[in-house]
Amino acid sequence: MASDPPTRSGPHKPAAPFILTLSCPDRIGIVAEVSHFLVAHGCNIIESAQYGDRQNGRFFLRTGFEALQGASLADLEADFAPIARDFAMDAAFYDMGRKTPTLLLVSKFGHCLNDLLFRWRSGSLPIDIRGVVSNHTEFQALTEANGLAFHHLPVTPDTKPQQEAWIEALISDTGAELVVLARYMQILSPQMCARYPGRIINIHHSFLPSFVGARPYHAAHKRGVKLIGATAHYVTEDLDEGPIIEQAVDRVTHNLSVDDYIAAGRDVEAMVLARAVKWHAEHRVLLNGLRTVVFH
Repeated sequence: MASDPPTRSGPHKPAAPFILTLSCPDRIGIVAEVSHFLVAHGCNIIESAQYGDRQNGRFFLRTGFEALQGASLADLEADFAPIARDFAMDAAFYDMGRKTPTLLLVSKFGHCLNDLLFRWRSGSLPIDIRGVVSNHTEFQALTEANGLAFHHLPVTPDTKPQQEAWIEALISDTGAELVVLARYMQILSPQMCARYPGRIINIHHSFLPSFVGARPYHAAHKRGVKLIGATAHYVTEDLDEGPIIEQAVDRVTHNLSVDDYIAAGRDVEAMVLARAVKWHAEHRVLLNGLRTVVFH
């Protein structure tokens, strides 16, 4: 049941911040209803962002708050359920003190993996890495040096269904809620993509569809492009066409070599992927059909 709001005359020790995210059909009174609910439950709003999409009539909100009277996540979810039903909301509460369980997948290029591991060790990524999966063994030593389990799952066209089943078993066994393809150079099956909507993040260069294939930087260098870019997106069965989370570019010039292009591309890829993982783990990314709403 709702309780009287606390007084603010004396000192208090707030609980770990909670986050409420929601999307629903846009209508008058959504923000007022959410604010009234939080105040009635003794919560202090410390940040809030909202967006109304005029094209599809959807409303999106992310609110951070402190539960000053010790309300539990379960109680808040249960008490908020009638409001969510009345407004046809897709709503979720999160405890920001809990890091997102994450599984990393990698193949033979380790720049994104190494960057994520460094950011995770330094505490700048709110994720709990539960292990690293690879179809090769190049990064077993790096993984184990960071105190993480390394799972070598080789794959061929004939064994792909079995290998994906092993990955899915690891996701289940480790409790991973996020899967990051840190330059994992295998195409996931449509069945696997469908099982984890909004839970698999991929990174790729932003030359697509201009320079497809195994040597995009060589093709870009040959054409003399002036911008090197990268895109992080959620994985769907449409290859490299899932909802985009983050993109960035870096300028290149005519006097740079192919190796310079590749180095610039790897830097941008690592930065963009890290941003996407961080924002996802901070519950800043809401799906909006084929697009995303990202509350910075």
